[in-house]
Amino acid sequence: MTRWFHSGRRRDCCVVLYDAGELRAQPLKSRLETHYDERIDPQSFYATLSAMVDDGFLSRRPEGLADVYALTPAGEAALLEHYEWLSARIDDAPGK
Repeated sequence: MTRWFHSGRRRDCCVVLYDAGELRAQPLKSRLETHYDERIDPQSFYATLSAMVDDGFLSRRPEGLADVYALTPAGEAALLEHYEWLSARIDDAPGK
């Protein structure tokens, strides 16, 4: 797993975008805040998105005044790889 994926927030951004297809930053942030039941610092959130775009895991395109984000093929592959790893741990857990 690549280093960028060590962050739960980065993984969760990918999960939300995998489900939604593409989102503007604010609805993405709102969905994560609802999931976490707490406010996310905007500066930290946008830095996370920028880093993921720079690393090639998210794409960003302008639409009006806001940017729209989506998973790239590399982002989707990393997410699915993590999902397979997690599923194997859960499926093979003792007592299951």
